[in-house]
Amino acid sequence: MRGEAVETLRVIITREQVASKVAEIAAAITADFAGEAVVLIGVLKGATIFLADLARAIQLDASFDFMAVSSYRNGTQHSGEVKLIKDVDGSLEGRNVILVEDILDSGLTLTYIQNLLLARRPKCVKIAALLDKPSRRIKMITADYTGFVIGDEFVVGYGLDFAERYRNLPDICILEADSDGR
Repeated sequence: MRGEAVETLRVIITREQVASKVAEIAAAITADFAGEAVVLIGVLKGATIFLADLARAIQLDASFDFMAVSSYRNGTQHSGEVKLIKDVDGSLEGRNVILVEDILDSGLTLTYIQNLLLARRPKCVKIAALLDKPSRRIKMITADYTGFVIGDEFVVGYGLDFAERYRNLPDICILEADSDGR
């Protein structure tokens, strides 16, 4: 249609690369927490696919829960404000918590959630982020388990979205607008 932007997708991380990296992260978590139980806390909605694959690959007693926050407002820029939409259902006191996130970008969301979790007195809180975009960091936070470091490009797929679209893509892609003005 005339006047509408046409989007194209360019694969930057294949589904095979993602699967290999998820297995690598799961092996590291399994080794680090050998003989102990962990609770994986996924950040909705983007981390759901990563959490599901990670949970199946971890060779430990693992349970999971979810938190939801709002910060993007259907755009590509962070609003600067983080708001809790859904909290975890159970107690985290004395438990090994692994916060599972699709992308570590500005650090605002993960810093906010990490502080909430630490206030619940867990045994420990570790962060597993599939993607890390350090060029956009505002809050100095790092993941304990990182999949891929990427540049400052807007990515979709494997749970990541643009206005709720593209989450179901098996690869991680850069979302580009066609340059012909359409």
